[in-house]
Amino acid sequence: MNHHLFKGATLICTLLFFNTAMAADTMNHSEYDALLKTYVKDGAVNYAALKKDRKALDAYVDTSKTLIRIQFLQWSKDEQLAYLINLYNAATLQLIVDHYPVKSIKDIGSLFKGPWDQPVIQRFGETITLNDLEHEIIRKDYDEPRIHVALVCAAKSCPRLRSEAYTGADLERQLSEGMQGFLQDKEKNRLAADGKTLHLSSIFSWYGKDFTKKGNTLLDYLKPYMTEADQGVLKNNTVKLRYLPYDWSLNE
Repeated sequence: MNHHLFKGATLICTLLFFNTAMAADTMNHSEYDALLKTYVKDGAVNYAALKKDRKALDAYVDTSKTLIRIQFLQWSKDEQLAYLINLYNAATLQLIVDHYPVKSIKDIGSLFKGPWDQPVIQRFGETITLNDLEHEIIRKDYDEPRIHVALVCAAKSCPRLRSEAYTGADLERQLSEGMQGFLQDKEKNRLAADGKTLHLSSIFSWYGKDFTKKGNTLLDYLKPYMTEADQGVLKNNTVKLRYLPYDWSLNE
């Protein structure tokens, strides 16, 4: 065989093997999952204990330092999104632990550079903020409004942090359960007794366009995740939407 042809064939085989290996090499969330099961209960985080046992948390956030772009792009969209949600939540936990004790995430940073503008994640050779990750990557690259009940801001009015890691295989179930659980949590979203006013989390005011960009109304999007009783009332009533004040106290 021609020497150059042999070298070319070898290179092609190597690249094919490399790409196949990359496609199979998805993120292992098991240690992060164990951490959540240990320190998160009903959405509340034991930050004091986590601060003393943070090795797994730091290691998970650090996975973004060594993850290369070509590897990430080999994953399915669900695997990518699950990892990015986990990374956002883990980096938020790390930010709180770094400054704990604090009464609110909003106590971190300064008047001009709040908690979501701190450089906390190294990704593909650059350092990014939580705002970058949420608004410039997750919201921009993934058409999934339910991320707003998955990304947790460490506050009492936030959707509950799950006691398990998100995974590509379970993402659809986890996002649906998250939306259903959030909308059926009467402290955060509730239909008035007379059925004429729907009090919603401010999240649906801040990010309303994400839920309506396919032409449906916000209410149309939310109704399937509400209780059957509330759906029945809403079917027969014209309701006003009101947004609840946001409690930024730590979800401790």
